[in-house]
Amino acid sequence: MTLLNSAAILVSLAALFAYLNHRFIRLPTAIGIMLIALCLSLAMLITGKLGWINTPQLTGWLHHIDFHTTLMHGMLSFLLFAGALHINLNELSQQKWIIGFLATVGVLISTFIVGSVSWVVLMALNLKLPYIYCLLFGALISPTDPVAVLAILKKSAAPKSLETKIAGESLFNDGVGVVVFLVLLGIATGGQDVSAIAIGKLFVQEAVGGALFGFILGMGVYYLLRGVDNYQVEILLTLALVMGGYALASFLHTSGVIAMVVAGLCIGNQGRILGMSDTTREHLDTFWELVDEILNAVLFVLIGLEVLVLTIRYEYILAALAIIPLVLFARFVSVGLPVLFMRRYRGFSPNVVQIMTWAGLRGGISVALALSLPLGDNREIILAITYAVVLFSILVQGLSIGQLVSGSRQ
Repeated sequence: MTLLNSAAILVSLAALFAYLNHRFIRLPTAIGIMLIALCLSLAMLITGKLGWINTPQLTGWLHHIDFHTTLMHGMLSFLLFAGALHINLNELSQQKWIIGFLATVGVLISTFIVGSVSWVVLMALNLKLPYIYCLLFGALISPTDPVAVLAILKKSAAPKSLETKIAGESLFNDGVGVVVFLVLLGIATGGQDVSAIAIGKLFVQEAVGGALFGFILGMGVYYLLRGVDNYQVEILLTLALVMGGYALASFLHTSGVIAMVVAGLCIGNQGRILGMSDTTREHLDTFWELVDEILNAVLFVLIGLEVLVLTIRYEYILAALAIIPLVLFARFVSVGLPVLFMRRYRGFSPNVVQIMTWAGLRGGISVALALSLPLGDNREIILAITYAVVLFSILVQGLSIGQLVSGSRQ
């Protein structure tokens, strides 16, 4: 099946599910779409087991969609740029220390806790997953997914300072998580120098290099925006920044994820204030909000349909049920320790640890990283558990975070 046909199916399903959700279910759009896609997938699996339909024939096209490549090297650059475009840099700067702490130290703490305890849990269930692969699972599940987080935050009534912490952390910690994941994957497959110098070099190249490259891109396009007053040309420039910039970052072996976040912050603040007319600002916001909504819808359809290509076993379900609370506990510790340390120097919103723990949603990035693992039993175990954590995160945490925020404000 051609790329165009696959895209046509996904966009058509996204449109249909969005319509059904809006008319009958009325959940937040991303969650409603994923829930409908998941229900359809489960219905197809059940009817396939009963012999009523030929499930592999109907879903053969899904096997040809590389979820990892589609998200990490396609949709993600647009989604991150669109998300960063509306983050106020002054508010982000006020929260820079806690965001930086959570996006680095918090990710490392969570990776170690999840990896170590999940190794024990899986051993108890007679699922022999090497310790380094358990750490890989910890690395891919610890960062919060900016796509999922930002989609849910739009509907919440969180205090501005808390919203900035959650959004800012989610935009940056996935870049750090990917670097940790790459280091551990290199160790697991024997292709990575494990010396401190090599790991430090990789971090600087990916994270620091990505931030610097994104700043150069963002400021470069900002100066171009200042020289024109034509919203079509200016939108085209931002589109080129995202597509060309992400491709160039990959070519330079630096983090395109972090580059797009920093570039989006530059355009959304410096560019928006000093480089655009009111007409351009309105059209630019409308364009990127539409791109964000469409790609979010397609992504959550894909997440809902991915259950059709999973290996589902009884032991995997038990492991997932045991590890879901473990992931929440690791998140609680990785948020609580930095907040406890920094309370000496600054104030925090009431119940900030509980809210940020519950708002730490996982999404498509975790699934994409799990799908990038080498084929084999280790990959199947990690993929099944990751998918279960992502479903719980989006459906349970995503639907209840609004009530938690509202309750904390009373």
